[in-house]
Amino acid sequence: MKKSNLFWGLLLIAIGIFTLIDKIFNIHWFTMNNLWPLFILIPGLIFEFSFFVTKRDPGVLVPGGILTTIGLLFLFETFTDWGFAAYTWPIYPLAVAIGLFQLYLFGRRQSGLLIPVFILGGVSIIAFLSMFLGNMFYWLNYGLLLPIALIIVGILLLFRTFS
Repeated sequence: MKKSNLFWGLLLIAIGIFTLIDKIFNIHWFTMNNLWPLFILIPGLIFEFSFFVTKRDPGVLVPGGILTTIGLLFLFETFTDWGFAAYTWPIYPLAVAIGLFQLYLFGRRQSGLLIPVFILGGVSIIAFLSMFLGNMFYWLNYGLLLPIALIIVGILLLFRTFS
């Protein structure tokens, strides 16, 4: 038995089962409203696989990384009814950083590529942290942070002086 026949047979069975569940339980997974991100995700995966199969032309990893990341994000967003879109926007610059970082890793390791990778990655991380900390400590009055920090540092200095 050919391995490719096994793969395609299992894939078709899985698609058939999911489609049957979709039709019987009226879930509507397989509608264009939910599956349009595949038009972004599949080309990205093709770019990725084309490099890893041939090991030539690492430049295809840039659009591959960007399209795969954005496609996965859009797939997540459509299945969650865009409920997290206000929090996932930093993934857009991160997608470009992922594509460029893949080019750096599997290309000629040009150090100049790391500059935009770190800038875009840093912007994404800072945005995620500011959203996370802003929502986590919404009750905190940030105007009190500086005076409290000054008091704590002053107390620590006094303890060091007397001990």
